Amino acid sequence: MSALWKSSLDLWNIPLRALNINVRKRLGLFLNPRNTVASDWMSVAENMGFSYLEIKNYEDCQDPTRKILEDWQSRCPGAKVGKLVSILDNVDRKDVVEDLRDLIEEDCRRYIERQNEPPVQVPEVDSCVPRTPERQGITLEDDPQGGVPELFDAFICYCLSDFDFVHEMIQQLEQTDHKLKLCVFDRDVLPGSCVWTITSELIEKRCKRMVVVISDEYLDSDACDFQTKFALSLCPGARSKRLIPVVYRSMKKPFPSILRFLTVCDYTRPCTQSWFWVRLARALSLP
Repeated sequence: MSALWKSSLDLWNIPLRALNINVRKRLGLFLNPRNTVASDWMSVAENMGFSYLEIKNYEDCQDPTRKILEDWQSRCPGAKVGKLVSILDNVDRKDVVEDLRDLIEEDCRRYIERQNEPPVQVPEVDSCVPRTPERQGITLEDDPQGGVPELFDAFICYCLSDFDFVHEMIQQLEQTDHKLKLCVFDRDVLPGSCVWTITSELIEKRCKRMVVVISDEYLDSDACDFQTKFALSLCPGARSKRLIPVVYRSMKKPFPSILRFLTVCDYTRPCTQSWFWVRLARALSLP
């Protein structure tokens, strides 16, 4: 880590998700402009392990720094705050480290405080013991020794074709003052286990609620169909407000009939878009 950085925090053990959207925007202001004197986002991406062709593909992005941070976070278990600071130091961007140090430390302290808070879970969680070995160590932050499992505010049910919107959801709900913790399968779940077993474990025992991203592709997904029906079986009649459908783009196919009785969070109406994220965050924050 940078020799300029003196901190009581162990940044090497704090995942990159701790950094909120404001810090990421500031990083973009420093690194997005192509610079013939100082290293830019391309040097950072190279140090993160991205290939030449991958880096070239990011050139068309409006905010390449934001994109490489998201992709590095989703594909690399070693994407920690300490590693990012070390990379910035290696590419001689000590000015970035110095300018953002206080903001990064504040985000990391908030992340640690959230981890130390006693989890608030729906009743089903506390009753589901003992745990089988197959259901231990299934997410990135799980204790490999089988200690307290990683818990989430919401499981996100989505198709890969809707992943850009899921990225936006991560930014708006995790990396802002809402400070929610989402379970995004392709980011948080370790490979190698039975997908149906760990999905049901996460929905029933690890997540307070489930957000269903509705799209035409969602209607053709067997995985999404299983996840939705499983979540509905846990809260018949929507008594616990556990399942929240989200529509973010217009659809050609009919809205799924099994979800018609639920209140929908609709992003397609311009007149309500300014309230969308606040409403969704509030629904996910309910005890």
